[in-house]
Amino acid sequence: MYKVIVFLLTYSIYTFSFAQEAKELNKAPKATKQESKEVEKINWMGFEEAVELNKQEPKKFLIDVYTSWCGWCKKMDRTTFTQPEVVAYVSKHYHAVKLNAERKDTVRLDDRMFVNEKPDGRRHPHQLAISLMQGKMSYPTIVYLDEAGNMLQPIPGFQSAENILPILHYFGEDAYKSQEWPEFQKSYKKAQDSDTP
Repeated sequence: MYKVIVFLLTYSIYTFSFAQEAKELNKAPKATKQESKEVEKINWMGFEEAVELNKQEPKKFLIDVYTSWCGWCKKMDRTTFTQPEVVAYVSKHYHAVKLNAERKDTVRLDDRMFVNEKPDGRRHPHQLAISLMQGKMSYPTIVYLDEAGNMLQPIPGFQSAENILPILHYFGEDAYKSQEWPEFQKSYKKAQDSDTP
């Protein structure tokens, strides 16, 4: 009898969490058919690769700073970063970078070198992640850089597709240069509401 109760409890928890995830996916903005056909997934690359590519094709950087043990990071990968509208916008306007915050290797950028000071340590962050996240280690964090590699903003925490889209547009369309975030957020929401049939 005990095994049956444990099974039913486990099954109920699994079903509830799956239903919640499906509910969140249904709330996310939908892409047009054209956008969905153009790009199916984000072309993630390493940090060094993006820096090199940026020399030929300047774009802003979206850096997903994650860890292998971060559940919210994995959820963003499964939900937010698979939404067609997010995929299409990121692919068009950003160099999309996946950066493991606990990577063990050395990164050389121009005359600077970044290392993991304790590569054998458990959950020890890499200097590049520390620098990009301005010492506030929280996963996931999306770091936005301009075309020249200058810091725009690190934004910590899980972001649904609905929440990340205005942020992507704010930086992607250079609205941050002329508008404060609350003002842009209101105008973005108003534009989205007027587009809804």
